[in-house]
Amino acid sequence: MFWLIFLIVLWGIVHSLLASLGFKNHLRRSLGNGFMKFYRLLYNIFAVLSFAPILYLMISLPDRILYALPSPWSYLMWAGQAISVLLLFIAVLQTDVLSFVGLRQLVEEAEESDLITSGLYRFVRHPLYTFSLLILWLSPAMTVNTFVVYMALTIYLVLGAMFEERKLLREFGQQYVEYKAITPMLIPGWPKIPRQRG
Repeated sequence: MFWLIFLIVLWGIVHSLLASLGFKNHLRRSLGNGFMKFYRLLYNIFAVLSFAPILYLMISLPDRILYALPSPWSYLMWAGQAISVLLLFIAVLQTDVLSFVGLRQLVEEAEESDLITSGLYRFVRHPLYTFSLLILWLSPAMTVNTFVVYMALTIYLVLGAMFEERKLLREFGQQYVEYKAITPMLIPGWPKIPRQRG
């Protein structure tokens, strides 16, 4: 269990460091803009490959079942996961998919991106995180190992959304402030309490 937690924490720290503007600016100064065309693609490949040891430990370490929902509840959870996968796919399509993966940067100069506030982004500011979390937590069966990994990923995604908010505020300024004021972060329909004046 120690090694599983250790690898998750290490993965989160390294992943966050590589995604930071400071690190990317350092690489740009050291290696030039030519290298940065490959950065997003390399970053995504590294993120996936470096998560493989965590998945291996999650499966191979001694484990015990926390719960396993019987049918028909398990079918409802699977249906929820399937819907979440579909909505996650739609949310990805509403972004610039080629840029998200890192392929567009290989052939085109980076352009200023627009703030996406339509489609699923009308309901939450981070639909990619919302539906990823739903896919995790709608699992009809849970073991100790999967619970540890899911909790760590949940904390990482929530913290990641907060750091991303800071980047988006720098990038879009007042436009993002206004969007943030009317759109919940992760939970659709989360009540907004208007500030009282006077």
